[in-house]
Amino acid sequence: MVKFGKKEEKVHSYTPVEGRKDSFAHGLNFYKLFFIFMIGCVVGYCIEMLWCYLRLGYFESRQGLIYGPFSPVYGIGAVIFTVVLYRFRHANGVVIFLASGIIGGVFEYLCSLFQELIFGTVSWEYSDSPLNVQGRTNVFFAVCWGILGLIFLKHMLPFFTNLIERIPNRPGKVIAWVLLVFMVFDIVISSAAIRRQTNRHLGIPANNPIAVFLDEHYTDEYLKKVYPNMQLA
Repeated sequence: MVKFGKKEEKVHSYTPVEGRKDSFAHGLNFYKLFFIFMIGCVVGYCIEMLWCYLRLGYFESRQGLIYGPFSPVYGIGAVIFTVVLYRFRHANGVVIFLASGIIGGVFEYLCSLFQELIFGTVSWEYSDSPLNVQGRTNVFFAVCWGILGLIFLKHMLPFFTNLIERIPNRPGKVIAWVLLVFMVFDIVISSAAIRRQTNRHLGIPANNPIAVFLDEHYTDEYLKKVYPNMQLA
C-alpha cells in the first residue's frame, strides 16, 4: 500500500559545504562567521609564524593583538572570502584564485592605510619590492592571497563548517559570546595601547587616568615584544 504524507527530514543531514540545518551556526549566520573569524585569526597567526621562521630562520611574535595568538587581519580576511566568494565555491579554481588575489590585495592595502591613519603606525612596508602599490601591497602577496583563498574556499571552509556545526547548539552560543566579549576587550586595549604609544612619541603627555594606566602597563619595550615590526608611519 502506498502511503501519502509529508516526507520526514533527516534531523542531522550534513554535506561538507552546505552544513547541518539544525545547527546553531547553519549557513552564513552570525555564529558561523564569528567562529570563522576566530579560526582565521589563529590560523593566520600560525601562518605568519611559519613564514617568519622560513624566511628568517627564527620565530618572532606575529600577534595582531596584545593577548592571545590572534591575527585579526587573517580573521577578517577569512570572513570576507566566505561572504564574497561563497557563491563561487563550485567555480573553476582559476576564477577563485584570481578573485581571491584581487580581494586580498585590496584588503591588505586598506588594512595598511587604516592602521596608518588611525594609529599612526605601519606593520609592513613593501616599497623595495617589485610591482608594489605605495608600499602597502604587491603582486607577490596578491598571489599568496590568491593561493590562500583557493585553499580556504575549496578545502578549509568545508572542514571548518563541519567542525563548527558539530558543536552542540547551546554550548556553541555560550562559547561564541564569551569569545566575543574577550575579543572586544582585546581589540580595544590593543588599539588604545598602540594609539597611546604613538602619542608618547609625539610628546603628548598622559593627562588622564587611562593614558597613565596605558603608560604604566604597556610600555614601548612591552609593545616591541608583541609587535616587533611595527613602526611609526
